[in-house]
Amino acid sequence: MGCGNLFFTLVITFSAALITYNIIISANASLKQDFPDPTRKSASSFSLDPVIKMPTALSSSSQRSKKRLFHTAVTASDSIYNTWQCRVMYYWFKKQKNKPNSEMGGFTRILHSGHPDRFMDEIPTFVAQPLPDGMDQGYIVLNRPWAFVQWLQQAKIEEDYILMSEPDHILVKPIPNLSRDGLGAAFPFFYIEPKKYETVLRKFFPEENGPITNIDPIGNSPVIVGKDALKKIAPTWMNVSLAMKKDPEADKAFGWVLEMYAYAVASALHGVGNILYKEFMIQPPWDKTIGKAYIIHYTYGCDYDLQGKLTYGKIGEWRFDKRSYDNIWPPRNLTLPPPGVPESVIVRMQQSAVELSGSYILP
Repeated sequence: MGCGNLFFTLVITFSAALITYNIIISANASLKQDFPDPTRKSASSFSLDPVIKMPTALSSSSQRSKKRLFHTAVTASDSIYNTWQCRVMYYWFKKQKNKPNSEMGGFTRILHSGHPDRFMDEIPTFVAQPLPDGMDQGYIVLNRPWAFVQWLQQAKIEEDYILMSEPDHILVKPIPNLSRDGLGAAFPFFYIEPKKYETVLRKFFPEENGPITNIDPIGNSPVIVGKDALKKIAPTWMNVSLAMKKDPEADKAFGWVLEMYAYAVASALHGVGNILYKEFMIQPPWDKTIGKAYIIHYTYGCDYDLQGKLTYGKIGEWRFDKRSYDNIWPPRNLTLPPPGVPESVIVRMQQSAVELSGSYILP
């Protein structure tokens, strides 16, 4: 009888160990190698990647005192428009990297043109393949998640965290690792409204995954997230993006911010929540002061009269809009704004002018 109980105990112990081993192996499985499927018909046939809950990181004094470096990654095409922005962005990355309070590690421009360009020696670059012809349906941003999947699969990334940034970001302060306790750190966008579009989003985030409020009001950038977490999120982000683009209702609802919604959904599907940092980034001309912000995002055009009054919606006597330089290089000496414009616009122009004033930024 005693021997029987001992044998039974050993069997239970061995089985528990085997199950635990399989869970660990599954949780650390490599990214799926499948190429995006151009034959997927619609969102109704969309199948989700296995969802793996992220463990909550343990906090300790030793962990807090040790630098938690993150790798900054920026996706870009080889267009003039993206290239001059990347050169400005990388210039200021180098300026901020080694300052006090920085936890900035390496930098990579993920170039999704499929071939090297002449700036490979200037900017650390990984060349990714674009989506097959026609798959992006004219929405080039769909190449971003696919480029991240390739980079995460193929590149050697030493840091344990990733900052996903964009070419039109100017870093105005050294950035610490804002992520904590298994959560990402992200900027909340006022125009990402999961509750408003719940009916559409439920096609990609079924009710069994939880309340729609599990989807954070974020895009993929700026986001600081654990590398292992992003390896799990990225393929789902790619597949959700493609599925949304193929779905007429989702495509119409989300428009140019479709892949931002796709990232927010993918992050929620994998149980990766985000700390929302309003001061992560500012966006002139609406944000007038730098404050505690780390990044200036110059996505909006800035138009002012010579008295420093905003004339948004009307071309000003002084203006700066990145779209004015979509297929030409910016001039070497940009005109600085007139007196009276907000600090955020002045700093943005001063920092851009540093690079553009010399031979550094122009061919």
